[in-house]
Amino acid sequence: KSVSPHDGLGANLVVQVKSGKVMRVLPLENNDVNECWLSDKDRFAYEGLNSAERLTKPMLKQDGKWQEVEWQTALEYVAHGLRNIRHEHGADAIAAVGTPYSTLEELSLLQKVVRGLGSENIDFRLRQSDFALDGKVMPWLGMSINEFAQLDRAFIIGSFLRKDHPLLSARLRLGVKRGAKLSILHATDDDLLMPVANKMIAAPSAWLSVLGQVAVAVAQAKGIAAPAGFENVEASAEARQTAASLLSGAAKAVLLGNAAAQHPQASQLHAVAQWIAQQTDAKFGYMTEAGNTVGGYWANALPAAGKGRNAQQIFAQPHKAYVLLNAEPELDSFDPQVAVAALQQAEMVVTLSAYKHGADYADVLLPIAPFTETSGTFVNCEGRAQSFNGTVRPMGDARPAWKVLRVLGNLLGLTGFDYDTSEAIRDEVLGTGEVAEANLSARLNNFSDLAPQAAVQAQAANGGLERIADVPIYFADAVVRRAASLQETVDGQAPQAWLSAALAAKLGVAAGDRVNLKQGQGAAALAAAIDPSLPENVVRVAASHASTAALGAMFGSIVVEKA
Repeated sequence: KSVSPHDGLGANLVVQVKSGKVMRVLPLENNDVNECWLSDKDRFAYEGLNSAERLTKPMLKQDGKWQEVEWQTALEYVAHGLRNIRHEHGADAIAAVGTPYSTLEELSLLQKVVRGLGSENIDFRLRQSDFALDGKVMPWLGMSINEFAQLDRAFIIGSFLRKDHPLLSARLRLGVKRGAKLSILHATDDDLLMPVANKMIAAPSAWLSVLGQVAVAVAQAKGIAAPAGFENVEASAEARQTAASLLSGAAKAVLLGNAAAQHPQASQLHAVAQWIAQQTDAKFGYMTEAGNTVGGYWANALPAAGKGRNAQQIFAQPHKAYVLLNAEPELDSFDPQVAVAALQQAEMVVTLSAYKHGADYADVLLPIAPFTETSGTFVNCEGRAQSFNGTVRPMGDARPAWKVLRVLGNLLGLTGFDYDTSEAIRDEVLGTGEVAEANLSARLNNFSDLAPQAAVQAQAANGGLERIADVPIYFADAVVRRAASLQETVDGQAPQAWLSAALAAKLGVAAGDRVNLKQGQGAAALAAAIDPSLPENVVRVAASHASTAALGAMFGSIVVEKA
């Protein structure tokens, strides 16, 4: 039995093993989570566990060459290096990032090591760019998965729904077949394989403005005052229909998707969406990105309010030492350009990973176990903590990351690192004695005191082209990127630059032509594709792929030229 880390659902798995190797993954029936289903990502990502890229021995870079070493040597080198940097530059020169695909136990010990060294620079939200809600919310779905499945009305903001949340999307589709109504606000009009009652397709920079129109339409329909500052907002027909839809129906929800959470105005989108939800008696929540996004908050793997640096600042202000847990910053970051530049100038970069990567910027590679080779806990979108055991022995000399971090804590002379089991760490973090499952939803909160603000219409620069970046379903995390069969599907193909028909005509570009893209200091050349439903000034370029890693932020201005 195991739990999938690949999206926010936490699908229950049966992992089948032969000769100490994972050979197949099937669904474990759980009517409250995945019923009897798995997405293809959950089912076939296991191929990445046996990838030739697996890191199986600790490695140190000496005189520019990689050497395999014993664990003791590698960990003493790390402890010595971190102590030196703290001594010479102060604890604040040390920073660590994890990913929301890491377990609760791993993220908890990572933050404990960093804080034990005296630094507050720790985060796991690598694709986020607006942190104004820090200390105010602990985002989650805002309801159980079963309640989600029973919705009559849903308004989903900024989500590549089918690719980001395949099984939640399937539940929604059943609801729509039953008569539920779905409204969306997004920058792309992808086929969701279900009728969408109301669609507002707008450039990312216009999302706040469009959402403001829905708020005004709700206020007008109810005969109440709109939020302060929204007096001059005119509601479009689509905004009025969306408002009417939310004001009808019994069970309803306003939900923010991954793209909304990653948006540079995420906190302002949140504030307006929260107001709409409260005025329409709708549930309010986030369709969370990864298997342990909620758990990352729970493990406290983020800076305390007013202290330390968040994921964006950790790279924007280069540090002397970086500790990376399961993270490939060139693929996992909001702005890979900035992240890689920071890592390349650091004195020490320690990579804890199941795979060989980052060889050009890392100094130490520590082989850690992926989810099938360690015990641990993921907290899914509904706040359900699900613990699991390893199903096979760690490959080669790989070790569970919680054990590696525990030993590192001991070598650094930090207190509170005397755990014998991952369960001991879990029970300390959750404060529960529950053996397999604990529901944390009562201790999560989506509601903030941030007042809604009306959008300020800004003219975008350079002819106003802006990027929307999806994270393709089979590039989202380290394991799935290395699953060969998934990489051969349509969703596994190299990203294209998607242009609106009007933009393609203006540039004289036909589908299949090469285009040059520029963002910040970086450039990429991709094949063009044409999507007639894209807003005219929006260019869709996927993140999380080697061919686009040289580009800048997932949102913001982009230059496109015919090659």
